[in-house]
Amino acid sequence: MTILCEPAALAGQLSPALGGDVRAAETLGEASRLLASDPLESLVVIGSAVGLDEALAFTAGLRVERPSAGVVLLRDVLDVAVLTRALRAGVREVVARDDLAALVDACTRSRALSSQVTGVPLPRADEGRNGQVLTVFAAKGGCGKTTLAVNLAASLAAGGERSVCLVDLDLSFGDVGICLRAEPVRTIVHGLGMVGHVDAAGASSLLTACRPGLSALLAPVEPGDAERIPAALVGELLEVLPRMFDFVVVDTPSAFSEHVLAAMDASHHHVLLTTPDVPALKNLRVTLDMLDLLSYAHDIRSVVLNRSDAKVGLSMDDIDRVVRSDIRAHVPSSRDVPISVNKGNPIVLDLPRHPVSEAVSRFAREHVLAEPVAAARPSKRWFR
Repeated sequence: MTILCEPAALAGQLSPALGGDVRAAETLGEASRLLASDPLESLVVIGSAVGLDEALAFTAGLRVERPSAGVVLLRDVLDVAVLTRALRAGVREVVARDDLAALVDACTRSRALSSQVTGVPLPRADEGRNGQVLTVFAAKGGCGKTTLAVNLAASLAAGGERSVCLVDLDLSFGDVGICLRAEPVRTIVHGLGMVGHVDAAGASSLLTACRPGLSALLAPVEPGDAERIPAALVGELLEVLPRMFDFVVVDTPSAFSEHVLAAMDASHHHVLLTTPDVPALKNLRVTLDMLDLLSYAHDIRSVVLNRSDAKVGLSMDDIDRVVRSDIRAHVPSSRDVPISVNKGNPIVLDLPRHPVSEAVSRFAREHVLAEPVAAARPSKRWFR
């Protein structure tokens, strides 16, 4: 069912395009009453006869009070200023009033997004909350970084016991959405209009609810969108999200960039991943030296050895000589890991007693939950 806020004379022209049961409301006040009477209602279409300021004020309030409901806004004329203001207020789609095909598509996308978040409300900002930020990094691709980040986030969420946000910062080739089978209806690129004034309501509008207690900020899906995202947006989001979640886990690309350094600056914990092969170990050594050069504290680092049981001709003594740092977790290799990725369900949820699941959960329990929270200490990178 859909609520259509438009004068009756105009509503009759749009109702057939919306399909199904449409309830018309002459005013936004009436639309609010209809929403209050039906907790399952998930879509409000605001017609072009409603003033823009009034429509955006209604949407901003709805985004906080009822994040599962979406607003599709119709305008006679579309321009950048209208789109920017609508995005900031939390409007999901802005459509030209005479483009009925686009209206149908926008309503379909909004309902799909609502079906993901219904019953899983996103947390609100809490000034008293001081959530931890964990950045997972590996300087070599193929180490299993995204798999570790996804499973670590799922383990920390513990089925809704804690609130966790997983941020996909691999902006060009992010796979968090695939690993969680989450449809990227809203991604970080939709936050471009918020740069300079990101708040909790705006951050919430970018998130996708994936599991009880686990939400995700997904990477862009369109080619070229990654280049449009400034590091400043990442920094602002990582200031707001810890006030909304107990933990924020950041998955990164396999290279230092302005975005990765912004995440490192905001982090209370650096989780550095490697595998028992010479190229990965060499890159880990370079990473550790780089973090030293950037003056990041040693006590917020955790080295994790993935596929630790692989028989590749390197002993633990060989690995220790290269790493020269305590290895906090040894995660074994298993064919069940790619199977869980293909299923779109983290192995810690799919097979909680599996050795890989137990290794990740033990790391979360002993080195994230049990240790005191260190303050994130941004460094001064004079050469950036």
